Amino acid sequence: MNPTLDETTEPLRPRRLLGGARAVLLDFDGPVCDLFAGRSTRPVALEIKAMAREKWNVLDPAVEACDDSHGVLQLLGDMLDRSRRDTALDPAVLRTASDIVTRYEDEAAGSAVPAPGVPLLLDTLLGHGKRLAIVTNNAEGPVRKFLELHGMSRKFEAVCGRDPREPRRMKPDPSAVRLALERLGHIGPDAAVLIGDQPSDLGAAVAAGVRFLGYSPDPERNRRLRHAGAHAVVTSHAELIAACAPRPVGRPRP
Repeated sequence: MNPTLDETTEPLRPRRLLGGARAVLLDFDGPVCDLFAGRSTRPVALEIKAMAREKWNVLDPAVEACDDSHGVLQLLGDMLDRSRRDTALDPAVLRTASDIVTRYEDEAAGSAVPAPGVPLLLDTLLGHGKRLAIVTNNAEGPVRKFLELHGMSRKFEAVCGRDPREPRRMKPDPSAVRLALERLGHIGPDAAVLIGDQPSDLGAAVAAGVRFLGYSPDPERNRRLRHAGAHAVVTSHAELIAACAPRPVGRPRP
């Protein structure tokens, strides 16, 4: 047999990962859609920092340097944790920051389009008896809005998004992954696979004991996923759909 097709040479091949899974967990922004259509979330981060700076007077250098909306939430959470041991900061700032991110996500969800091939991928997974859930750092409301707009709501049994009360539990924290398994009927981690496009997705999967399948059409992000430890990375939904097909049987020798 051609060694490139021998699934025993690479235990975490996409076909074996998906074939052995009862549940498939998908990250939202990337595998399901490009929420901000390639636009940076820097404007969101700037609005959050301006609000927090006004309320807290000063921000950590790491917060000031961060131009990612989710990254800013996590860093503000770190500041708040430290303040509880020293000078107390108003915790309402973190909730307000999460609300700002949610507002932008909700606006983007109204115009975002599904990733190429994702409707067929979902139908293929469901046709093979897989149970589906979304595990995301985006807020649950905007995700459900997008799914409803594109007729995907009934395909997912659970949507586990950012907790507005505790945004620091975003991936790579495994909380949302564990919650998804619970909502799917307490499926064991060894019976699930997470499809994601960020090292934070991989980190959450590893921490929760769930297998990970990287997805990224971008060569640089593909490289980062492999560098972070992903054993299998696909570049398109077509590859994921093909991985769902039964293993081909070799022709008998004459």
